[in-house]
Amino acid sequence: MALELAVIPCLSDNYAFLLHDAGTGATALIDIPETQPIERALTARGWSLSEIWITHHHDDHVQGLDGLLEQHPGVPVVGAAADAHRLPPLDRQVSDGDRFDFAGHGVQVFDVSGHTMGHVAFYVADAGAAFTADSLMALGCGRLFEGDAETMWNSLGKLVALPPETLICSGHEYTETNARFALTIEPDNAALIERAASVRQDRAMQVPTVPSTLADEQATNPFLRAHLPEVKAHLSMQGASDAEVFAEIRARKDRF
Repeated sequence: MALELAVIPCLSDNYAFLLHDAGTGATALIDIPETQPIERALTARGWSLSEIWITHHHDDHVQGLDGLLEQHPGVPVVGAAADAHRLPPLDRQVSDGDRFDFAGHGVQVFDVSGHTMGHVAFYVADAGAAFTADSLMALGCGRLFEGDAETMWNSLGKLVALPPETLICSGHEYTETNARFALTIEPDNAALIERAASVRQDRAMQVPTVPSTLADEQATNPFLRAHLPEVKAHLSMQGASDAEVFAEIRARKDRF
């Protein structure tokens, strides 16, 4: 039986996600920006929370945990071993390349450090979804608060190896701004022009632009396209390494 995905807007521009297996009744929550929207989503669907996966330590991804655990005591919490010293208490610590079971479905862990060190993403093949939070984002990537450009470029390289139809379940509704920036890097990219128009329309109607597909990100996200000759030419960086071009794109986005 297929897994069901629920996208939950939280705070002003965050997302949490619920992954539900109807056969067993198991439900996993990925990130906890705040308690009440998640509680409402569980109640509306009649789902019982069975486990929580944390991508990284930033408050806007964990600050609802205490309140949620008051309502669901004993629910196990999964997070990165490398980040355990600044995450809430973990029942399971995971590292890059680890796999664990969720209701009979395999979950693969990727270290996607860059935005923070110790940031992880969770890939569930049976759901066709990767929970990437603030690493790979819709038309963007997370600001490099702790890692450097080469670290993030290498992290994104792990994610682009997933099947192109993979849903990229990222952590924020930044897509409209990201689209405007992306057009400064590839103003003639027809797929990007079309996607930017679609994003504007969706946001005008307050429709979430998350999740996206990996195929769409590969076709339009400038942070995944730093290796392309046409992108390097536009930036006058024909002789630069892919990581150097990525660093330039990230620096331009920081100033945008």
